[in-house]
Amino acid sequence: MLFPGTEVEGRSLGSINPTMSQLPVRKRRPRGLREAAPPAMREDPPVRFPGVVLCLVEKRMGASRKAFLTNLARSKGFLVEEPSSERLTHVVSEGNSGDEVIEWLKRKQNGCVDAGGSNLALLDVSWFSESMQAGRPVEIEPRHCLTVTVSAEKPQDTWLAAAYACQRRSPLPNNNQLLTEVLEDGTSAEVETIRQSEKYQTMKLFTKIFGVGAKTAHQWYQEGRRTLDDLRGHPAQLSKEQQAGLIHYEDLNTPVKRADAEAIGQVVREAVNKCLPGASVTLTGGFRRGKPSGHDVDLLITHPVEGQEAGLLKKVIACLDQQGFLLYHSVHRNTFESLEDSDQEPSSHASSMDQYERCFSIFCLGDLLGDAQEGAGAEKPSRVRRTSGASRFWKAVRVDLVVTPYSQFPFALLGWTGSRIFERDLRRFAKREKKMLLNSHTLYHLEQKTWMSAASEKEIFQHLGLEYIPPEERNA
Repeated sequence: MLFPGTEVEGRSLGSINPTMSQLPVRKRRPRGLREAAPPAMREDPPVRFPGVVLCLVEKRMGASRKAFLTNLARSKGFLVEEPSSERLTHVVSEGNSGDEVIEWLKRKQNGCVDAGGSNLALLDVSWFSESMQAGRPVEIEPRHCLTVTVSAEKPQDTWLAAAYACQRRSPLPNNNQLLTEVLEDGTSAEVETIRQSEKYQTMKLFTKIFGVGAKTAHQWYQEGRRTLDDLRGHPAQLSKEQQAGLIHYEDLNTPVKRADAEAIGQVVREAVNKCLPGASVTLTGGFRRGKPSGHDVDLLITHPVEGQEAGLLKKVIACLDQQGFLLYHSVHRNTFESLEDSDQEPSSHASSMDQYERCFSIFCLGDLLGDAQEGAGAEKPSRVRRTSGASRFWKAVRVDLVVTPYSQFPFALLGWTGSRIFERDLRRFAKREKKMLLNSHTLYHLEQKTWMSAASEKEIFQHLGLEYIPPEERNA
């Protein structure tokens, strides 16, 4: 209720018409909510300098700043076109070298740029700023120009390595052997100082123990331990895996020969077929790539009937243990979620690259295996001596048994064959170039949101648009 004498917006209510005072007060629309007038149609400003066609390099400049500078240039009467335009005369960059600008233009499919960019003015953003301030293209001075130090064109007889290891063949005998002899035999005072230090030698000793990583080795070093005997004096502080690794330290740090790996593979194959006829066992890792020796033996187990492999590993382990082949073993269950039950994209993180059911074991390779192979002309397993000096005819070997469903076997085979660099680059290529996630279980298309099945390694390469590279040429 309003009373006489009250002021509204500086006026006394006494001066207000009594009739008007009975009407409801209309609320004023806040200024921020007033309807804006429709924008007036604006025509593009006329082109004042037709002989100058600009291109702004978005790399390091950013999309927002590029858009702002583009509008500014056009408002001043400059022509600004896309990097693929054949009419470009001036290329403006911020924070890039001349070589980087040339490579950027080539990736944008500009067919006019030559080896040194001499047919284009490669300019720093300072020229652009001065031109905008002057309202016209200023004269190009040396300080405005970007320096080109390398030629983009190479002689026809020059061989260029592919960007990814999965795009090139890497056989064991290679053209770089002379160079790598130089790398292995060369010395560096700084490097040698570190290698001869007590900490480095201790870390190297401890990390060779089965089940010991850099973190545990560093902890032991901090506690004042320096030798294997220091660890043997406190067995209760070691895991069962580490205790086994310490007991068989000498054997496990002796290279495993191909004959030994094939002998172990045959023993496991017999145990697998005894537990599940029709199942297959495949030797992977460096031995599949043609290496004559390695640090352990990796075996993939599968069955052509999907689901038949379930529960197989425990039966095989029991069979091998009963025959006295296992000195140590630990089983890890399959933690990979089935594709049918998963509604999330697979992860490419290293910790989730392989989640198969597996057994990490130390195998007892004895004389019995050598006798069984002598008729076939195979090399007899190595004779190993005990630390006490007494000889024995068996050796401890690291063996990984991995069970995979048949539908995932090609991905597991590819992942477990290696090499580590080849597999790393293969996954990088899949994600960066093909928008796919590849791991040892499957291949997933990120844009199409689909799982890519494959019946062989060759089909995986086909999905990625790569030439198939056989195992013996994956030694990157």
